[in-house]
Amino acid sequence: MKDRIGWLAWLAGALQFFSTHAVVEAVWPRPYSWARNNISDLGNVYCTTQSQPEPRYVCSPAHDAMNLSFIALGALLAVGVVLGRSLWRGRWTAKLARFLLAGAGIGFVLAGLAPADVNENSHVLGALLIMGTGNLGLLLAGAGMSGEVAAGLRWATALLGALAITAMCLFLFGNYLGLGMGGMERVAAFPILVWTLTAGALGLLRKPRIAVGERKGETLSKPGHVLTLASQWKLAGSSHDIRAEGHSCPGEAPLH
Repeated sequence: MKDRIGWLAWLAGALQFFSTHAVVEAVWPRPYSWARNNISDLGNVYCTTQSQPEPRYVCSPAHDAMNLSFIALGALLAVGVVLGRSLWRGRWTAKLARFLLAGAGIGFVLAGLAPADVNENSHVLGALLIMGTGNLGLLLAGAGMSGEVAAGLRWATALLGALAITAMCLFLFGNYLGLGMGGMERVAAFPILVWTLTAGALGLLRKPRIAVGERKGETLSKPGHVLTLASQWKLAGSSHDIRAEGHSCPGEAPLH
């Protein structure tokens, strides 16, 4: 049950973010550009021309909605990391990946609480947590995910992490490869959201595992056990019958 709450949290977080993003950019008095404008511009409080890192006009009338969306996204991302335990192996890579992904959640919350034109230092810290620790966590998640997760998803997770880290470095050094400042920033920031959408949806679609002993004849969960519980009960009964007939088991004295 906790796992399903975690998957729902991831889905809700990413879906509400993209929906809010679309609504907030639509009400700009001047067209918002995914290439020219940062994601953070949607949460800026004041209308003015920004000179750094690239000149652009920023005016976001619905900035409060965007900042609330950042906060909700971060909180729901952290909830999914904490509750979605069946997604992970019991290895140090999984523990570190979850810790770093939770750091990205904190980064989103910080970005929403501190708009870039109000508290730039705190906002930049939040962005670094998202694109730094979050993307590193995404890269490690490829190795930390459970063996029950499809191999394709595990490989795709690692590749998304590598892509996002590369894009972050290009963005920080001002190499946008023709995508524009905002375009490269999205390549660095959106993979973690695409991953939570995918992992959350697949987690909800996966059939829940049935606990050992819930139904008669279920196979034991420990590796190496191939007999069903029902078969073991039958063997136990046969053993008592043999003893009753006077036969002895290895290592036991004959019955008289």
